[in-house]
Amino acid sequence: MTATTLTRLTDVRDGGRLLRFALRIDAAGSGALGLLGLAAAAPLADLTGMTAGELVGTGAFLVGYALVLVLLAARPVIPRAGAWTVVVGNTLWVLGSVGAVVAGRDALTAFGVALVLVQAAAVAVFVELQWLGLRRAR
Repeated sequence: MTATTLTRLTDVRDGGRLLRFALRIDAAGSGALGLLGLAAAAPLADLTGMTAGELVGTGAFLVGYALVLVLLAARPVIPRAGAWTVVVGNTLWVLGSVGAVVAGRDALTAFGVALVLVQAAAVAVFVELQWLGLRRAR
């Protein structure tokens, strides 16, 4: 993609529609993964190499995070500081996820590594959509 094309993409104004969509899709994905972690911690622990406690803790965090995203997306005007906090938090989540795999966390199975990397890639897409949504909402 050329710089001109990127400039055209970010110069489009959409009144916050893309940002709202990006927050909602992030909420749906985070909530679904969180509920899965809460509901199936024991079987997922065997498949991933994570402990059931880690999966329950992460699941509870993700469900709470999803609720915050739903509330943020429901605001008539999404506060830029709140949206930027989500972008930074998601970026840190991606870096932490990849870092855990690169650091060679011994307990992770091949399926666990794949799960961590796939969810990190999905969150990276959310970051990109949210960043673009912030640019368009100016």
